[in-house]
Amino acid sequence: MNYQVETAEKSTVKITITFTPEEWNDANNEAYKQNRGKYAVNGFRKGKVPKNVLEMYYGKGLFYEDALNLLYAKHYGAILEKEKDNFTAVGDPSLSVDDISDEKVVLIAEVHVKPDVEIETYKGIKIPEFVYTVSDADVDKDIEDTRLRLAKDEEVTDRAAEMTDTVNIDFTGKMDGKAFEGGTAEGYDLTLGSHQFIPGFEEGVVGMNIGETRDIEVTFPEDYQAEELKGKKAVFTVTLHKITGKVRPELDEEFAKKMGSDSVDAYRAKVRERLERNAASRSLNETENSIITEIAKGAKAEIPQAMIDKQNEFALQRLEYNLMYQGIRLDDYLKYLNTTREAYMHTFDEESKRTVLHQLIVEKIIKLENIEATQEEIDAKVAEQAKSVGKEAEEYKKTMDPRQFEYIESDIKVTKLFDFLKANNEMIKQEESK
Repeated sequence: MNYQVETAEKSTVKITITFTPEEWNDANNEAYKQNRGKYAVNGFRKGKVPKNVLEMYYGKGLFYEDALNLLYAKHYGAILEKEKDNFTAVGDPSLSVDDISDEKVVLIAEVHVKPDVEIETYKGIKIPEFVYTVSDADVDKDIEDTRLRLAKDEEVTDRAAEMTDTVNIDFTGKMDGKAFEGGTAEGYDLTLGSHQFIPGFEEGVVGMNIGETRDIEVTFPEDYQAEELKGKKAVFTVTLHKITGKVRPELDEEFAKKMGSDSVDAYRAKVRERLERNAASRSLNETENSIITEIAKGAKAEIPQAMIDKQNEFALQRLEYNLMYQGIRLDDYLKYLNTTREAYMHTFDEESKRTVLHQLIVEKIIKLENIEATQEEIDAKVAEQAKSVGKEAEEYKKTMDPRQFEYIESDIKVTKLFDFLKANNEMIKQEESK
């Protein structure tokens, strides 16, 4: 077997593979052995018909397609591996036969490849560096959110309605003194602060007492779903019947112990530590995205649709997971939108194209700057992972597959890349609270 690689247009390569008579003959014989049981000829037991007899009855090229598939499966991957320093194939190839006979076969594989990206510059750029900090107010809010989440409902009779209360109300909405469709309800339970109603309504209920009736003036948003109500002013007459409040657990030592700490101070410190970890992670992620976004402004690449489609699949999988978390099936969601999986996937095209470009930029700069992961760095990362699951490094290594080692190596390279880019660009700090 020999092959020739030619560069075609639009990030495509053409691989012409020529097989020798011996290879072609062997593949035909193997295809015969694997498929002879499918064919019957009078006078022979099924699966025992000689190859030449089957070809006489069914045609000379009876096993050609299967033989071609065998040759493709055996050699195509090996060719890609051999050429990996020259190009990286994307997706499955388009196959065609240029020449086929008893003597030889010439197979042509055309496949999209990762394109080269042209980068104007990746040094000396002014780039926003995001630094998120955690304040005492952030810690207080997180603790209050936790207390509210653990709060118990209790009917309230001795105070006015407050945000987070659930109130039972009657209401009638009118425009120019006339009631409108959908603007009236009785015995409606509304949680104040849930933003179920248009802006101003829930805020207007705050401060009402049981048995009180109040007129609340509101304006429907310009993007309201009902065309006839968009931007219109209305008055809702509201009567409050019942208040159910949230009784939060006391912030004391007992509560702290339930949350896994010995004291309130220890609990606050634990909350702050978690928030600071999250803030550091957010700072890192947003800064790295900021760096690549700025570099991408001066970068160009002819990205094949196959790469965009693959990224679209990942985006759709993430959507499916998020919907599943909410108890919604993707098929039902697409049906509601009156679209198909294939059509909806292309709504991600621009985002996916941007993601692919960013990935190509990262890979290109790593290559340009000869950024490598040393064996010591890989071993240290493996030891770190092993420790996190309570295993010795050597024992843990035995459970790892090659892809895990590749991921660790890639992760180290990317970390080094961003350290390099931060050091070689003008990072402008943008300090913000968590």
